[in-house]
Amino acid sequence: MAEQNIVALTDANFEAEVLSCAVPVLVDFWAAWCGPCRMIAPIVDQVAAEFEGKIKVAKLNVDEHPAIPAKYGIMSIPTLLLLKNGQVAARLVGYQTKEKLVQVLKKNL
Repeated sequence: MAEQNIVALTDANFEAEVLSCAVPVLVDFWAAWCGPCRMIAPIVDQVAAEFEGKIKVAKLNVDEHPAIPAKYGIMSIPTLLLLKNGQVAARLVGYQTKEKLVQVLKKNL
């Protein structure tokens, strides 16, 4: 996860990076063992590049940082949450096509 457009989240930095952010934040809840998470990762990377400056993109490993997924009721991964002003504006569960993800982002910007 060395992409320059993507922030690695932890339970500790979630509030500062996501809830206090001036732009909408797309959070990818994932885990290393999750096949669909690995499938959607390149799509999330592309969206991070295309929407740079309009949204922040971040990833949170649910195995390493379980408190935030529990708070947001994340039951299966991958789950993508779009948070605006600290509130969930959109929730996508499971693998998503790039078209679907872009559509949801454009609708919420």
